[in-house]
Amino acid sequence: MTGVKKQKSVRPRIACEITLDRVIAARASERLPRLEMFTSRQLPPGAVAPGLGGPNVLNGEALRTAIKGALGAVSGNLRDVIVIVPDAAIRVLLLDFDALPEKAQEIEAVIRFRLKKSLPFDVDGAAVSYELKRGPDGVRVVAAVSPRAIIEEYESAFRDEGYAPGVVLPSSLAALGTMEGERPTLLLKVDPTNIMIAAAEHQELRLVRTLDNPNGANVSAEELAEGVLPSIVFFEDTFAAHVEQIYVGGVDRMDEVGPLLHEHTGARVQELAPEISLEQNLSGEHLSPSLMAGIAGALLG
Repeated sequence: MTGVKKQKSVRPRIACEITLDRVIAARASERLPRLEMFTSRQLPPGAVAPGLGGPNVLNGEALRTAIKGALGAVSGNLRDVIVIVPDAAIRVLLLDFDALPEKAQEIEAVIRFRLKKSLPFDVDGAAVSYELKRGPDGVRVVAAVSPRAIIEEYESAFRDEGYAPGVVLPSSLAALGTMEGERPTLLLKVDPTNIMIAAAEHQELRLVRTLDNPNGANVSAEELAEGVLPSIVFFEDTFAAHVEQIYVGGVDRMDEVGPLLHEHTGARVQELAPEISLEQNLSGEHLSPSLMAGIAGALLG
């Protein structure tokens, strides 16, 4: 799964995720499907303000310093980097069409026209990426879109430090790469501003929803369950499939969230947390494994 990107034939071996309070960077092994090393650098409060309605990078110097420190520790001579940004900076939508043209330029024009009905910003000047799958019942498109100026803010911070941001992904879309996704599976990813819900089956993204998270890190298990249950009901009714697995990321109360979601759904619930080890961590700072989900998914998924 890709986000707002420029096509490249080889996946970069380094990735860097920007969150509200830190920058995390990692390098993948050249031969094995594992992270070789990772590190992080803190951001001062207010350095980034993710959203679609205005500037996202409010302290460019602090962001560039953090990128330089984090990527400099893991990159070696590598310069092509996967950039992972907060979910609030890129809108992801699923679109269904009866048919689409064959030429890429014509496809994009049709997708942009459809997106105009759904988004509160100028789609003609936006950065748009998409993946499509043609089937006997029509065409399913996964589209990622953001105002071009916002993508440019993030990309320029990397270019200023000598890196080539060939791929830009929202955090949840990147994290999907850590999921097996063959059986009906739900991703519930929480950050200080949004709750992202995504469902996949047979390696296809079936549902994407973004909910406001007014309580930030203080959101309760009951509020999360209340927010996600309508999406589960919709998925199961629409696709006649029972959610078997739920991955949860970005919450501190897994001991409360897990049992509550299992009680309501019967699904197996576990933390969205790739395997990492102390030996891979160059910073010495403890990082919750769930913070590494986006980078692991982008590099290894």
